Amino acid sequence: MALYSETVMDHFRHPRNVGVIENPDGVGEAGNPVCGDIMKIYLKVEDEVITDVKFETFGCGSAIASSSMATELIRGKPIREALALTNKAVTEALGGLPAHKLHCSVLAEEAIRKAIEDYYRRQGIPVEGGGCGDCAGCCGCGG
Repeated sequence: MALYSETVMDHFRHPRNVGVIENPDGVGEAGNPVCGDIMKIYLKVEDEVITDVKFETFGCGSAIASSSMATELIRGKPIREALALTNKAVTEALGGLPAHKLHCSVLAEEAIRKAIEDYYRRQGIPVEGGGCGDCAGCCGCGG
């Protein structure tokens, strides 16, 4: 059995949504000091929907593939739905990752969460406890 799925290899070789968004509505960065992977996610949001998303990733093939897949999974989605994205969903969409590479999908989840939190801050929406702060309409963000 191959170490990486065809989907992982495709997103590594042909990553989607690479780059920087000028004047983004939200930016989030996550890194792993042990392996050195760093992900930065940029968001454009209109009417609470992610209309554009880009990433810059310095890291291994799994980190690049996780960033690429995560951006594909949240593009066109409402902020609340994107906030609920988990590393497990990223890993499943990639067709799995080796156990020692699962941290890459965690970084993607963290970078997206931080970008959304930055968006909320820029909008003047309180971000308490790392969530959106609107527990009345709980989306599972932990806020």
